[in-house]
Amino acid sequence: MRETSKPWRPFTSKYCCSTENQTIFGNFSRCKTSKSDFSKNIGPLPSFRRLSFSDLSRSSSTRITEDLAQSFGHDLYDFQLSELRGITQNFSSNFLLGEGGFGTVHKGYVDDNLRQGLKSQAVAVKLLDIEGLQGHREWLAEVILLGQLRHPHLVKLIGYCCEDEERLLVYEFMPRGSLENHLFKRLSVSLPWGTRLKIAIGAAKGLAFLHEAEKPVIYRDFKTSNILLDSDFTAKLSDFGLATMGPEGSNTHVTTRVMGTYGYAAPEYVSTGHLTTKSDVYSFGVVLLELLTGRRAMDKSRPKSEQNLVDWARPYLTSSRRLRYIIDPRLCGQYSVKGAKEMALLALKCISVNPKDRPKMPAIIQTLESLQDFKDMAVSCGQWPLASPKSSKNGVSPKARSDNRGGNYRKSSPVTPKKKI
Repeated sequence: MRETSKPWRPFTSKYCCSTENQTIFGNFSRCKTSKSDFSKNIGPLPSFRRLSFSDLSRSSSTRITEDLAQSFGHDLYDFQLSELRGITQNFSSNFLLGEGGFGTVHKGYVDDNLRQGLKSQAVAVKLLDIEGLQGHREWLAEVILLGQLRHPHLVKLIGYCCEDEERLLVYEFMPRGSLENHLFKRLSVSLPWGTRLKIAIGAAKGLAFLHEAEKPVIYRDFKTSNILLDSDFTAKLSDFGLATMGPEGSNTHVTTRVMGTYGYAAPEYVSTGHLTTKSDVYSFGVVLLELLTGRRAMDKSRPKSEQNLVDWARPYLTSSRRLRYIIDPRLCGQYSVKGAKEMALLALKCISVNPKDRPKMPAIIQTLESLQDFKDMAVSCGQWPLASPKSSKNGVSPKARSDNRGGNYRKSSPVTPKKKI
């Protein structure tokens, strides 16, 4: 995976938001939820006129805005660049929430006089860097997706701005920032076990909502930096620029250019470009491991054998005795022993090399919700005592205390750049 930066140019295709013959968002009005419990969380879909990605790419910003406004009506607000400059104090560094390969994210404040029907609130304004082609495509894909889908565990898109070459998105403000910061930032207060479980359940529900649509949506970039938290630590998925529609008809997968983030991408997707909803399940398993261990999916500062979290943690996941050696020390032993074991076994299923062995998201939610009933808590604080080499199994000995520091606590911004394969 690597970052690329190419001059922006129109993307020509006969499909809406397509890449390499793969339709990402064609006629999105067909994307209806199934008769599952998740269907009650989506509002009525607007009348959505098919948008040609090639037409939008080659059109003026005025034409793009007109097409989007006609498709979404009052569901999304069309902001002027001057308005967004005003609410962010000209994108002041004092209002900076984070930055990455896509550009910067700034906090802003809107009052109820800015737009009819828009209540006074704090917002997050993403200012995309359109030097590369991917920036415009991601912007358009996110507007089309979040313009129609609403769910308690998806971040709410309030509006957009398209003026000349500027591309901006306006979201609800998430006061707790990203899960990544809470797990890995040195100065952050450690998340309690119950909060970690709540976050895992919320993120799973958001992902299940996407997968349970009649025409499934593959998120493709599930990771801790894309899981945002509101004031009550309710998890909401963000950044849908890489999302794509799932396979149609008799097809078992879609084939795309491999994109994502080191450590989270499923091995079959990396090696073949074949993408399914089970690719998201693998990424979810990696995040479960991060919640359990307090370690990053990839950490180049660690010894080579410990840099890839999945490879390092896998031998420890099947035994409660062995699992305790990799539990995040910042929990100070305050976690459910039974719950941690069940979460570890669930993570092991999710990161299975064979995609068919990975569970579906509804089953994952059911398992995680059952862990809320466990009241047992580990009683020790700090590091567990080391076991003798003779007691280790499968040739894997627990590491010394100094090897398990619970993650790399380098300063990180609320949103991290994508790394492309």
